[in-house]
Amino acid sequence: MRWLALLLLFLSVGLYYLPEYLGPSGGIAKIASGSLPRVVSLKSPAPEASPDEVVPSQETPVLSCVRLGWIETAERTRELINSQPLASEAGFAVEEVGRELPPLHWVLIPPQPRAVALRQFQDIQRQGIDSYLVTEGENRNAISLGLFEHRESAISVLEEKKRQNLNAVLVNFPRNQISYALTFEAEPDLAEELVQAVKADYGSNFDFVEIRPCEGVATPEKNP
Repeated sequence: MRWLALLLLFLSVGLYYLPEYLGPSGGIAKIASGSLPRVVSLKSPAPEASPDEVVPSQETPVLSCVRLGWIETAERTRELINSQPLASEAGFAVEEVGRELPPLHWVLIPPQPRAVALRQFQDIQRQGIDSYLVTEGENRNAISLGLFEHRESAISVLEEKKRQNLNAVLVNFPRNQISYALTFEAEPDLAEELVQAVKADYGSNFDFVEIRPCEGVATPEKNP
């Protein structure tokens, strides 16, 4: 009978601990391996940009291109550059331009055979009339009686020479001139400051002062 009592005791203990060993699902509980991820290691995905969202771009400064003229010589232009403390920051340069100027008004006796022109020239000189013999060009062997900037002055002299029985005529005398301009580029505020400094150093009025946005400089696009 003793062994029967022991058997019943073991059965009672087994029935008592068996539910905990099997777990809630009725199976044998398994011990999970590994470790839970740390909170700091969890990264949320980056939000996608909305199609309508505009990413701001870095603005490129808009430069002003400046041109001042006319200056009589290249040397005078370089003197103006050297007198500017900020010249190296603005990239000063000298621009040389061949300009066609308004023609002068030329009173002359038309070309003749050289011997005839020479005799008439000597006769005019004896009368004390200011003149010179043209020795080259398309008006070679003509006798010049004066070059005038204003047409009214030329016409006045022409009428006087005709009263002196000289067969004078009035023609245009074409002329060109090499002139110089000072150019540079800088940010607008600096450009204005340099223009005023150059004008003060030049001591006279320029024929023109051009200040405009430089071509080819990228500017930020405006949103529609």
